[in-house]
Amino acid sequence: MMNTEERLSVLLCEDDENLGVLLREYLQAKGFEPELCTDGEAGYNAFTNGKFDICILDVMMPKKDGFTLAKEIRQIKPQTPIIFLTAKAFKDDILEGFKLGADDYMTKPFSMEELVFRMEAVLRRVRGQKTKESTFYRLGQYTFDTQKQLLSHAGEQVKLTTKENELLSLLCAHRNEVLQRDFALKTIWVDDNYFNARSMDVYITKLRKHLKDDEQIEIINIHGKGYKLIAPEDE
Repeated sequence: MMNTEERLSVLLCEDDENLGVLLREYLQAKGFEPELCTDGEAGYNAFTNGKFDICILDVMMPKKDGFTLAKEIRQIKPQTPIIFLTAKAFKDDILEGFKLGADDYMTKPFSMEELVFRMEAVLRRVRGQKTKESTFYRLGQYTFDTQKQLLSHAGEQVKLTTKENELLSLLCAHRNEVLQRDFALKTIWVDDNYFNARSMDVYITKLRKHLKDDEQIEIINIHGKGYKLIAPEDE
């Protein structure tokens, strides 16, 4: 999870007040500082009067919808990360969101834990993988520099491709835990379709080869769920 000393600020725009309050409380418990707005105009006013590290925007809101609000946010501060929430699962809506520069998109109902995972993944990318934990890992006899995309072992270095780097970064962030397959696909490939799933399998095979010289390291398949990186914890 994010470093609780940082307490990143979140603009949370959700017109379902019950869901909004639940999300706000959950994000507070996870070390964020969320400000809840229940319509798009309130969200715009909050954004112009505050400083936010990330925006979580419901698409269907009164007074101003999430897409309109996102356009206005982008005009004010183009680099602000945005994740859309919606009850719709239509492809056109998803494409519209990404055309507006969305960093991710979640369809209701969703897991609040997955939302936090996605927020952290977006923040790592957008903020240049700021924290020490997310830029450098020790994996047994290996060291992994996510910013330089370098995997080092016994004085030798392998330059990872962007997709290899992103996938290994996710696995490291969930070391010794299950990395959900659909979460990894949507985080890295955006779409969890058949072809992207096959592509991810290929990259998992490549990462296994890169890590084969340390028998403590293993990437295992968890049937029906995803993958688990087995590796000693950092000392």
